[in-house]
Amino acid sequence: MDPQHTADIFVEFGFLSPDLAQSLVQESLSTGKPIDRVFVDHGIMDENTFFKSIADSLGLEFYTLEDFTPDEAILRLIPAGLARLHRALPIGANENTLYVALEDPLNIQTAEDLRFALNREIQLAVCPRARVSQLIDKYYGSGEASMEEILAQIAEGAGIEFGKDDSSDNFNAQEAANQANSAPIVRFVDLILDKAIQAKASDIHFEPFENEFKIRYRVDGSLYEMDPPPKHLALPIISRVKVMANLNIAERRLPQDGRIQKNIAGNPIDLRVSTLPTQFGESVVLRVLDRSSVNLDLENLGMPKPIYDYICELIERPNGIFIVTGPTGSGKTTTLYACLRRINTLDSKLLTAEDPVEYEVDGIVQCQVNEAIGLTFARLLRAFLRQDPDRIMVGETRDIETAQIAIQASLTGHLVFTTLHTNDSTGAVTRLVDMGVEPFLISAALEAVLAQRLIRRICRACRTAYEPTEAALNALGLTIYDIGDKNFFFGKGCEVCNQTGYKGRKGLFELLKMTDAIRELVNERAPGIVLRQKAIEQGMVTLREDGLRNIYDGETTIEEVTKYT
Repeated sequence: MDPQHTADIFVEFGFLSPDLAQSLVQESLSTGKPIDRVFVDHGIMDENTFFKSIADSLGLEFYTLEDFTPDEAILRLIPAGLARLHRALPIGANENTLYVALEDPLNIQTAEDLRFALNREIQLAVCPRARVSQLIDKYYGSGEASMEEILAQIAEGAGIEFGKDDSSDNFNAQEAANQANSAPIVRFVDLILDKAIQAKASDIHFEPFENEFKIRYRVDGSLYEMDPPPKHLALPIISRVKVMANLNIAERRLPQDGRIQKNIAGNPIDLRVSTLPTQFGESVVLRVLDRSSVNLDLENLGMPKPIYDYICELIERPNGIFIVTGPTGSGKTTTLYACLRRINTLDSKLLTAEDPVEYEVDGIVQCQVNEAIGLTFARLLRAFLRQDPDRIMVGETRDIETAQIAIQASLTGHLVFTTLHTNDSTGAVTRLVDMGVEPFLISAALEAVLAQRLIRRICRACRTAYEPTEAALNALGLTIYDIGDKNFFFGKGCEVCNQTGYKGRKGLFELLKMTDAIRELVNERAPGIVLRQKAIEQGMVTLREDGLRNIYDGETTIEEVTKYT
């Protein structure tokens, strides 16, 4: 349930003051706790009263489902995969209408999806969320059971022939489209997406090889393989993904890019789709962009307080350039969005140039780069300057032209945010010089560079203290005498973290402030190592030192820090 939408209902009905509602919403977003749980925990109302109020506001019937046992014939009206995907429980039916309780009763789109999938009228009812969830899990089993059921249907034919030959010479686009739109394949792909999003995956990989078809998820930066489906399902599954992304399924020789927008378990999810022709068919990668997770505030990014305080002051400045740097997948975009959200006020105009637009944010004018028609970062940036902006975000500074226009924009009274791919903070300065930007322009315009990495957190449920070996300490540049009585931890592996020992990620940060001494060195074209030594002399905490702080705090392991710094 969307916390903001839910809180607005209770404010409108006079149950809550706007201030209290906002603090409850913030708690739900920052802790990940469902909004109904937050209400109950604060003693505002019990669960039944909460959902009865929701039902009254929507003009729907409310049921507690306390002693409810669903009829098996009615359960069969929604297939298990569909029930789990949409978190929907059928509670009654007549000739034309199916009565359904949703885990998220405010998600009207789910009712439309079910109406389309089942081809019958859907009437929603409101019931306590936890009870609906419990009954779905009890009567529809696990996702694995649903997958086995769907694979069994496919093996039996399920009304369509899934050919074993998908070579280019024998490819039939119409047959591939028929297979892609068949019910078992649609349900199978929906379940894969559902499973990945429940696991908080950032990417989903579909990879055809000579003798197998792999499906892997990236969770907290590491790849995990699910049980591979039969090899001959590679073509219909990949064709299904291409159909969902509005790509040309007949084009199998060129890479394609697309986008899928879905509502999964009540959350609007964007999936960025990329196809790549390989020796054994098309490889497809989906990047998961969960729009609900962009509700990150700057204070929730886990920055050390001195860096957080400096950035809060920096982003309120009238002009200058702020660069966030790091490799792909290090959270640069998330940091910039958090900065933009903080300064997204009625009295300032914000423009972004992105490739592509990853999250839609109310109040910010967002533009997407399109190289195919010549709409580059540089061209967008030039147009921005005629739009009377206060703050500008450039997704990435890739070339001298973009860098020069960004610098000119900052020198003419605009605050510019951008990203670069460099290993550390001082590397951003030398990269700009290598691009051909004059050092005196860099020293005049640049305000600060933030380098960051994402490391995995130790799982709290199985965190265990241990004595590190001398070799592990040497990898960090430490000796047994340096660590004194400091504690070290690792995750043993448990059900909570899927036996990995890690759960979630956090940032490591390194902030280069453009002090007078640093500006002077930039003007003198000093090499990166000299800039770095001067910055450390002036108190810059390096990524490695921030990593050590996280190790000593029991947040992460020696292996994670040595891997990323």
